[in-house]
Amino acid sequence: MIRRRGRDGREATLEALHDANAADLLSYFGRRVSVPADAADLLSETFVVAWRRIDRMPSDPEQARMWLFGVARRLLANAARGSVRRTDLNLRLRQQLEAQPEAADPAAIEVREALDRLPANQGELVRLILWDGFTLPQAAEILGVRESTARGRYQRARIRLRELLRPTEPGVAAYTSQREARSP
Repeated sequence: MIRRRGRDGREATLEALHDANAADLLSYFGRRVSVPADAADLLSETFVVAWRRIDRMPSDPEQARMWLFGVARRLLANAARGSVRRTDLNLRLRQQLEAQPEAADPAAIEVREALDRLPANQGELVRLILWDGFTLPQAAEILGVRESTARGRYQRARIRLRELLRPTEPGVAAYTSQREARSP
């Protein structure tokens, strides 16, 4: 009999099941998946299910082994269905992206390049607010910073973007950026 009662008994039961069956289950998965890491993930998932349902586990070692392989078979089927869904979704997304015209607009390219030249924390803040439609307080929360910090970063980013996106004549950009830095 494999099973003992209590928390320690559950752990001992799971450990005994793992010791007796993990290598065989890993081989089972390894023969059915193309990526070895997927086999290891499926093995882990099998024992997570076993842990959650250990009270329903048959007490006979051979029956418990069969139960584990039944769980493994269902997890493998779920993984295969998920793989098919991901592949279909990727294909549909690829087709949708290919159907859209390329963003060859010089202004759009210039804006992206300007955003890329900002410090990372400022660029992400601007993208969240202007592209993704979040308010400044919401963007601050997403980034995990105080609203006052986000407000300052956003102001500095706007000033820098004006500099980067303004057609410049020598000396004009420096004067304008100094003037904007002093204004409230």
